[in-house]
Amino acid sequence: MVKLRILLFILFSGIGLAQAQLSPKEITLLKANMVKAIESSKLTDSLFKSLDKLPNKTALITGYTGTLQALKAKHSWNPYNKIKFVSRSLKTMQKAIDMDKENMEIRFMRFSIEFYTPSFLGFSKDLATDKKEIVKHYQNENFGMADRELVRNVAKFMIDSKRCTAAEINVFKKHL
Repeated sequence: MVKLRILLFILFSGIGLAQAQLSPKEITLLKANMVKAIESSKLTDSLFKSLDKLPNKTALITGYTGTLQALKAKHSWNPYNKIKFVSRSLKTMQKAIDMDKENMEIRFMRFSIEFYTPSFLGFSKDLATDKKEIVKHYQNENFGMADRELVRNVAKFMIDSKRCTAAEINVFKKHL
């Protein structure tokens, strides 16, 4: 639970202001509410409905929608619904990645969702690919719209995930 809260804080502390559909004030409110949504299924549903209604979603907004679908899985008590929401979440994340293959933040969101999903469910098939892409961004120092805090937090998460080689850890350590 604490890990998920930290994860969402990491994700939304570095949201750029480039989304055309949301004003800076709305983005600030979204960030605050996403952290609260970890503990509130009602807020998760409300945020999901709000983002889902947006026309012409950017890749990043699509990624946030996928993250909210993962939170819907977390809040569901029914195992069937949990699996259904995780499956939808990962399809939405793939759509976001297809829209912007070079967005490190979206890759990190999907990595995080798959990281916290039990591997026996078979939903963790993109962990290696996303890790490779995230490492590539750090090697090239290509962080897009991500701010310094997000870059540091992603690096720390990747190191703590225990899924990185010693060489990859060294790449991430340069950005702590």
